[in-house]
Amino acid sequence: MKLILLGAPGAGKGTQAEILCKELDIPTISTGNILRAAVKNGTPTGLKAKAFMDAGQLVPDEVIIGIITERLAESDCEKGYILDGVPRTIAQAEALEKAGVAFDSVVSIEISDETIMERMSGRRVCPDCGASYHVVAVPPVKEGVCDKCGAALIQRKDDAPETVKSRLQVYHKETEPLKAFYAQRGLLKSVENQPTVEETSKAILYALGR
Repeated sequence: MKLILLGAPGAGKGTQAEILCKELDIPTISTGNILRAAVKNGTPTGLKAKAFMDAGQLVPDEVIIGIITERLAESDCEKGYILDGVPRTIAQAEALEKAGVAFDSVVSIEISDETIMERMSGRRVCPDCGASYHVVAVPPVKEGVCDKCGAALIQRKDDAPETVKSRLQVYHKETEPLKAFYAQRGLLKSVENQPTVEETSKAILYALGR
């Protein structure tokens, strides 16, 4: 199964992608994680991307599409994959189509801006392995410490309130039109955000016919 997860920043795409990855036995391809790894390793692509990310802007399409198509060619993607964080624009969606990247379903997690503002303030991430937590909804076993690798958790700069507002504006302008783009292709499945992570997962799996 080849999936795209859509939703505003903080909608829970990363958390749901992890759960779906286990349920469907396919890898999650998170552009955020791939980009952060490139930035951390100081690769040419990473350095290019860093300037845009630090300014709260979208990384240029050619950088994103190049990273994604390389990743999807790896052997663990043969049975399918979940794309989280890409495409973010109609141009990216069209570029993926041109590159021959096809999808079975596009799941859009629907959530209000107010809920996102509350949620993002509690989000913590692991700078080493990229695992994502929330101080209320998905807390680590030990406060402030990653369950997976033991590193100290941080609040990302792009989770600060002013940056979140700016990212939501970008989402509504640039990414939300993708819902209509994929609806026209008969691929869109809209799922309302549920009170718990588990209930949202069930709703997504139900929409996928699982």
